[in-house]
Amino acid sequence: MKFLVDHNLRGHSVVLAGSLTASGWLDLISICFVLFEEVGLAITSDDRVVWQCAQTNEMILLTANRSMKGKDSLEQVMREENTSISLPVVTIGNIDRLLVEPDYRERCVNRLVDIVVDIEDYRGARRIFIP
Repeated sequence: MKFLVDHNLRGHSVVLAGSLTASGWLDLISICFVLFEEVGLAITSDDRVVWQCAQTNEMILLTANRSMKGKDSLEQVMREENTSISLPVVTIGNIDRLLVEPDYRERCVNRLVDIVVDIEDYRGARRIFIP
């Protein structure tokens, strides 16, 4: 499963990937992190463009702080465009803790794995907060 990494989580995705590797999960399931530039997105792309790109490319958007207000806010886009087959947006509850607390990071990694393994159960869910 591919995760489209929000532009402000670039370093966080490296930490997550390291934890996934160290814990052995990547030997069992396929998870990769895709950066905006790899799919032709500018870091200034609005939430609608980012969400549509993730859906079109069958990726889960991994974020921490996408907007909740406005016609192109992530919340509004999900309300308007989400369907029963849409992939969810995964939002990390506390990105600072992810970097400094190994237990919190492990819980985030385990939730990502759970979501990937059971992805069909999460389609249409709109947003999932982790850990």
